[in-house]
Amino acid sequence: MLRARINEVELAYELRGSGLPLVMVHGAQGDQSMFNRLAADFAHRRVLTFDQRGSGLSDKPHTAYTIALLADDTAALMDHVGFHAADVLGVSMGGTIAQELALRHPAKVRSLILGCTTPGGPRAIRIGGSAFAAAYSAKAMTAEERGRALAEAAFTQGYIEQHPEIISAMIEARRQRPLDPVALDRRIKAVLAHDAYDRLPQISCPTLVITGRDDALVAWQNSELIAQRIPNARLVVLEPAGHCFWLEQPNESYNAILQFLDSVAAKA
Repeated sequence: MLRARINEVELAYELRGSGLPLVMVHGAQGDQSMFNRLAADFAHRRVLTFDQRGSGLSDKPHTAYTIALLADDTAALMDHVGFHAADVLGVSMGGTIAQELALRHPAKVRSLILGCTTPGGPRAIRIGGSAFAAAYSAKAMTAEERGRALAEAAFTQGYIEQHPEIISAMIEARRQRPLDPVALDRRIKAVLAHDAYDRLPQISCPTLVITGRDDALVAWQNSELIAQRIPNARLVVLEPAGHCFWLEQPNESYNAILQFLDSVAAKA
């Protein structure tokens, strides 16, 4: 694990593989470990994964967070590792950060992959509901409580029945990388304040929007809205698949992303 001082916080990051640069941006409660399989699948790329401020093994300041600030952190970390421009994949909250990165730092984003995310604002389907409340509560919870709630919110029931080990894996992840409830609360407030709906037509890079139809946390129709707002964006809806579509449908997700990235490279 590497570390760097970025915008007055220390971020933990990893660089894997070789080839064209690809940046992966994780979600609100997650950290870079959620991309372990996907990053390995893209070993023919130079993949940057990292723990955002407030997450994983990075600093967790108890200050105000904004999606713009997290996008600026991403851009600065890209500069630190020598990525002048890259293909950028963001999922869930990471998808809102990727949108803001493309809007604030367009020269750094060669192409955009937005997974299970939202444009934000009053015209989006609001993030919320019982699954969100249970999994993303800012109150103190044990690793068992947190891991089980997230697994039940992020995966379809059918997937959990076929892969009951996912619950113990999520619980162990929370043991290994405990959440800071205050930092999580700041991060949740940041994503709920996100609103890029009116600005999305300004994104001019090639864009793939991908999600699971059975997402209980961020309704798949939000991806449809994003694809309608970004010029020439492609939309892929996988089923059955919940919020963590790239884990439920790993082959289909990889193939869709690979096909998109190959088409971008062919036009470069």
